[in-house]
Amino acid sequence: MSVEQDRLELERTGHRAGQTRAELDRAVHEAEHRQGEQKPVDQPQKSLADLRKEAHAARSEVAATLDAIEYKLNLPKQIRINTRRLTYALRDLGDRNPGALIGIAVAAASAVAGAVWLGVKAFQNR
Repeated sequence: MSVEQDRLELERTGHRAGQTRAELDRAVHEAEHRQGEQKPVDQPQKSLADLRKEAHAARSEVAATLDAIEYKLNLPKQIRINTRRLTYALRDLGDRNPGALIGIAVAAASAVAGAVWLGVKAFQNR
């Protein structure tokens, strides 16, 4: 059992099956002491070319991330893109079904007229 598992078991139950709390505390302390004595694993030395390749890949990844963030947060560009999408969708709808496009235009005009009328009435009732 690892040190972390021993700690979790101690916190959960107060003891591990077959062990008293004092025995478990002692085992955890010994495991922590042993863990502190472990030597780090030596990593193989990387060549300068490998390090440069990793740095280039990391820079490319950061640049791509920054480009994505800029794309999402550039509100004028997003408005322009969404306006073009809406325009294309309405033109396509007008080509496929002109009656539906006329209905949408009438509904939009009615909504605007209704909003203006409500605004004028609210202003008059002040």
